[in-house]
Amino acid sequence: MTNATPVLPGLSPIASKAIHAAFDGGRLSSDGGVIVLREQALRLGLAEVIAGPLADERDAARIVHTYGDMALARMLAIAAGYEDCDDLDALRTDPARAVGT
Repeated sequence: MTNATPVLPGLSPIASKAIHAAFDGGRLSSDGGVIVLREQALRLGLAEVIAGPLADERDAARIVHTYGDMALARMLAIAAGYEDCDDLDALRTDPARAVGT
């Protein structure tokens, strides 16, 4: 009998880094369901539907996050119960989110 660890396959990479969901400990998050929500939002293009019509008049050389990136982060934060905009800075270190990486 092996000590198999279930894995959730097929997750889209974040910042060119592969995502692997397993249940074997390590760096943990209490918001693992956000990964599944993110996958569905990416497949449906929800953030681009919201951000697409917005004119981005920012200096392109100084842009770190697109409006679509920001809309996706905000939608996922709200879905996970973090309604305040100031939560995203603290949540960027949460392994389930990788906001800002």
